[in-house]
Amino acid sequence: MRKDSGENVKVLSINNLNLRFGGVLALSDVCLDVNSAEILAVIGPNGAGKSSLLNCISGFYRQESGDIHFRDMSIGQLPSYKRAELGVSRTFQNLELYTGMTVLDNLLAARHVKFKTSLLADFLYFGWSRDEETLHREVVEDVIDLLDMQPIRKTLVENLPYGMRKRVEIARAVALEPQLLLLDEPMAGMNVEEKEDMARFAIDIFELKKIPIVIVEHDMGVVMDICDRVVVLDFGEVIAEGTTDAIKKNSKVIKAYLGDE
Repeated sequence: MRKDSGENVKVLSINNLNLRFGGVLALSDVCLDVNSAEILAVIGPNGAGKSSLLNCISGFYRQESGDIHFRDMSIGQLPSYKRAELGVSRTFQNLELYTGMTVLDNLLAARHVKFKTSLLADFLYFGWSRDEETLHREVVEDVIDLLDMQPIRKTLVENLPYGMRKRVEIARAVALEPQLLLLDEPMAGMNVEEKEDMARFAIDIFELKKIPIVIVEHDMGVVMDICDRVVVLDFGEVIAEGTTDAIKKNSKVIKAYLGDE
């Protein structure tokens, strides 16, 4: 397990969250906190409610009841773009990239909530508009360097292999300069080498950018290696929460998800 460091303050607090699809209760009284100096894993069987939880946090789903507080602000009723402006950024299970655009342009697109100049000023590309674009490009280039994407920065996304596209999606989420990063199965479908790279990048993002991370992941080796704490969902309910060592020994988790060795 990777050891965390630095001051640990609460970034996100979820209180009694309930989400229903027709007669199916996807999330039932879910309560959890995310701290600033941790990578938090959310694990559980298929259909446990993991992605639904991330969708509620980011605003793609609206909970039936309960609330979500981000840095002491209630965001449970805010639209997704407002949450992005506040600093909640995410990736998706299924890739959601602009495939006809370059890697660089995909990352610049993530900066749209940061732009302050008018459409007319951008069209004229003069003064503050030019200075602002330079600033955004510097941020994006820093992210490209962080995730070792220099050789593909001007490559069309549609020409990239799957593993590299996943890296681009994480880079785009980081380019937003978030205060909380949500990763929804970032290593799904990857080979061992690609998973190792992605795990290293997650740690670099956390340690170098000081961004707390919530990660939904099925690879328990990755979870045990890079995460500080684990929350386990089963049928929409939190059945366990604790350190990686505690979760490995929890009888409820073993029965519902890990299985006997």
